[in-house]
This record gives sequence, C-alpha cells and structure tokens, in this order.
Amino acid sequence: MLKIQSQMLPCLNKQLFGFDCLGCGIQRAIHYIFQGDFIAAFKIYPAIYTLIPLFIVIGINFFLKFRSLNKIINYLAVASILIIILSFIVKKFN
Repeated sequence: MLKIQSQMLPCLNKQLFGFDCLGCGIQRAIHYIFQGDFIAAFKIYPAIYTLIPLFIVIGINFFLKFRSLNKIINYLAVASILIIILSFIVKKFN
C-alpha cells in the first residue's frame, strides 16, 4: 500500500530556491484534516481553517448568487491572506 505522502506534489519553489513558499504545507494540512488530526493540520498550515470556508462560500455563491456572500468572501479572503503571510513570517524566523 502506497503512502499518500509519496503521492503529494513537491514544492517547486523549495526545490529551486531552497525555502518554503506561501503555500507550503497545504497538501499535508488537507491530508491531516481527512485523517481527523485537526491540530496537526493547524500547525502545518494555519490558514486552512479560513480557506476551507472561503472555498465553500465561493462555491455556494457561484450557484446561488447572494449579495451578502460577497462581503463574507472578502472577509474570509483578507483573513486568509493575513494568516498565510503571518504564518510564513513565523516559519521563516523559527
């Protein structure tokens, strides 16, 4: 039986330049969520918990077109971007 981690895509940025990109860890975080290890998912990629609702709301908005969802999408997008940048900076200096 193959381990799922051997099937994950490698980070091209890390291979070429030697350091993590802003998206490094998202595949492993999703894997941990499917395994039910929510704390490990947060430790690997904290923005996963704002990105999942963001994509769900975008999907709902694609089909139903509620005006109020645009504001929710904007808030979730800004929160996700801030968390991604902050976690990248924390990883860089730790």
